[in-house]
Amino acid sequence: MQIVIGTATMMAWSSSDEGETWNRMTKGVHYPVMPAWTLSSHPARLGELLVGTDNGIMRWRSADEGWVPLFNEISGTPVWALAHAPWDPDFILAGTRRPAAFYRSTDDGKTWKWLPARLAQGCPAVTYPRVTKFVFDPKNENTIWGAVEIDHIWRSSDRGETWEQSTRGLISGDIHGLAVSPVKERVFAATDQGLHMTTNEGETWSHIPLDVPNQYTRSVVISPHAPQTIFVTNGNGPPGSWGYLLRSDDHGDTWRKVPMPTELNSTLWKFAPHPENPMVIFCTTKLGQVFRSADGGASWTKVKQEFGDIRSLEWAWI
Repeated sequence: MQIVIGTATMMAWSSSDEGETWNRMTKGVHYPVMPAWTLSSHPARLGELLVGTDNGIMRWRSADEGWVPLFNEISGTPVWALAHAPWDPDFILAGTRRPAAFYRSTDDGKTWKWLPARLAQGCPAVTYPRVTKFVFDPKNENTIWGAVEIDHIWRSSDRGETWEQSTRGLISGDIHGLAVSPVKERVFAATDQGLHMTTNEGETWSHIPLDVPNQYTRSVVISPHAPQTIFVTNGNGPPGSWGYLLRSDDHGDTWRKVPMPTELNSTLWKFAPHPENPMVIFCTTKLGQVFRSADGGASWTKVKQEFGDIRSLEWAWI
């Protein structure tokens, strides 16, 4: 398993030694100066990784040692969100920008179906809204959550066939991240105006104040090994000039700042716990700093390598 970073201009980089050395994944790419907005892989597809770019989806196969574009219904469309269903590697969701839309594949990315969520297509803040996150509910295979920047939260209870927008109680419709508790009836949303939570399947949301100078939150991640533990990345906007990591060990009831080894150069952006090793976690700032924890997030070290504009961070079975 490797940790993979996607950037806004230099495609993807991978490390098989927990960040000590990095390899730029450019084989097969004719024009490697492209964004890697989102990454997704599945343990049943060893050696494979999907990336969302401005020209649709590409697949990395270790056996082929390179990227191959997937030519299908969303070729040429910017893809900002990808997610494999945990229970079926052939079931994949893709979220796009211009147009902002949800798509689903049930044949491992060969073909895609547009899903009937009527997302906003214009916004003064970001011009063109984009899908930022999909989360599969760990307690119910039929339930999927989608985040849109900027068009609120969407929920499907039938594996994507139909969708309902969830807005009540949200301070902002600028949704960056989502996390669903596997043990409590709690769903968390990271927005530009702070962290939110619902305990009633999105009927209403409540704002959770954090003890930080700016409520801007980017990622919210529940530990796959200790579901009571939740992490939130924070800063003063995109890209920002400082950042914080916050942690809860009681399902989100209380929060505390986690000390970092150096001053952050921008908003803390992405966060990725190792799926199998509870001790290893990576996180990154928006402007290229990479941090590693070897003790479950209690302490952190800065990785020597720095990148440019980081957009995605994922553990991949490659």
